Amino acid sequence: MYNAIAANKRNTVLIMAVFVGIIAAIGYAVSLVYGDSSIAIWVVGGAAVYALIQYFVASKLALAVTGAKEIEKRDNPRLYRIVENLAITTGITTPKIYLIDDPAPNAFATGRDPKHAVVAATTGLLDIMDDRELEAVMAHEMGHVQNYDIRVSMIAFGLVSAIGILSDIAMRMFFFGGDRDNNNINPIMLVVGIILIILAPIIAAIIQMAVSRQREYLADATGALTTRDSEGLASALEKLRVHGRPLQRQNSSTAHLFFSNPLKPGTFAKLFSTHPPLEDRIARLRQNASTF
Repeated sequence: MYNAIAANKRNTVLIMAVFVGIIAAIGYAVSLVYGDSSIAIWVVGGAAVYALIQYFVASKLALAVTGAKEIEKRDNPRLYRIVENLAITTGITTPKIYLIDDPAPNAFATGRDPKHAVVAATTGLLDIMDDRELEAVMAHEMGHVQNYDIRVSMIAFGLVSAIGILSDIAMRMFFFGGDRDNNNINPIMLVVGIILIILAPIIAAIIQMAVSRQREYLADATGALTTRDSEGLASALEKLRVHGRPLQRQNSSTAHLFFSNPLKPGTFAKLFSTHPPLEDRIARLRQNASTF
């Protein structure tokens, strides 16, 4: 378990390096067109500033997009006490607790770190889960907090957004500007640059999805270790497989944050899903029940 967490931290550094590499490549492609190598440096710097801003505001944007409202203990004692007890068990600060008025059963965690964490659940989740299952789901979300998945998600979200914006700007610059009389431009490199700019957002999104899927598995394991009840989480996932539905306020930019995929199902959605199949998660929990 702890080896998996350590490996996740190493992979996070590698993934962030890949994102920076993609951004630098976009900057280099643009610099080829304009004949100014300093553009690449400005692009990387601008993307870093954008990602930093996203790092501090993305959690607030996610809460606003989903329509989540902060609650106190008196508003929903059941949810509040479960999260509070889990925080005591794991030894972290009790995160702010939000409720989403939506019949779709789901939950998510966000924030910069455990001291600035937020967990949220939908009314639909509270309606269909018994206390054991609700505790298991929230332990999963607290696992994201413990493992600093929330930080990685915020950074990845900011960088993916930056890559998308940069690619769009770069394509416009390619078609509507540039030093077209610069004979020093290698046509092969120019074609490669254009292809990279087109593929960059797709590559970045695929990397983000891969990160999200692995962290879902790890959060399942962390939650099961916290509660010492892997069957409780497996039971909750079974209910989601039967009663799950898309959120009323769907947004692909926040889909990776949720306990299960909140988007409308479909072939394309499954192919680019930020979540592993529920069946795989259930199987893993039951196969490793004795370990937990």
